[in-house]
Amino acid sequence: MKKPVNFSAEYAATLARTAVSAPPSTPPHVLVVEDELKTRDSLAEGLQMEAWTVSTASTGNEAVDLIDHATFDLVVLDWMLPDRDGIDVLRHVRQRGNQTPVLMLTARVAVDDRIAGLESGADDYLPKPFAFAELLARCRALLRRPVLSTSHFLRCGDLQLDTRARVAVRAGQAIPLTPREVDILEYLLRYQGQIVTREMLERDVWKQAHRFTSLDNVIDVQIMRLRRKVDGEGAERLIFTLRGLGYRLGREPE
Repeated sequence: MKKPVNFSAEYAATLARTAVSAPPSTPPHVLVVEDELKTRDSLAEGLQMEAWTVSTASTGNEAVDLIDHATFDLVVLDWMLPDRDGIDVLRHVRQRGNQTPVLMLTARVAVDDRIAGLESGADDYLPKPFAFAELLARCRALLRRPVLSTSHFLRCGDLQLDTRARVAVRAGQAIPLTPREVDILEYLLRYQGQIVTREMLERDVWKQAHRFTSLDNVIDVQIMRLRRKVDGEGAERLIFTLRGLGYRLGREPE
């Protein structure tokens, strides 16, 4: 059985000093990856009319270079590209831990192709030809989803988690967590302010979405233990149980 990590006061102090504030609200930055010039320009023009910032790429390698060196809120990615295809680009992005929403475009309409795209990490799939109004609606839907921060520092109030070092700190004091508790806390922080159901935790944290027996009791116990450590005596409450719905991490509105 793994033991909780030993934390140093020095690291806790360093982590507290590196806390970063949420960036100001700005128009979404969208990357359009499409090798056909007319389609690429039409998509870019249409999205820019929404007052969105748009960057474009015509090859898979160009897309990878842009994604590796810039931050995007959404990627509209064509499957068929002249060098590395969209699936390869998508796998590269996900393997690096980048959770930017991706809308896959393709002329392939077979069910197996759609499954391949989604299982490679696409968030949505739009077959060609398509109406721009539908593409725009799908883009808006993806942008409305909870933001899964790609930063390795996640913060809520005076609580911060370094996902690389797997160290949690609250009010400058390190919190000794088990590996599973770190996993749960990271998931709640990435979805902070949103309802997280037991089914989501079972699927995404326990990786057991198709069990014959429920993990509800196990999850409830883990959440209870995590809450005791994070919401210690005198601390502002951050982890809430919503009866019949699930859990939510976030500060109560003032």
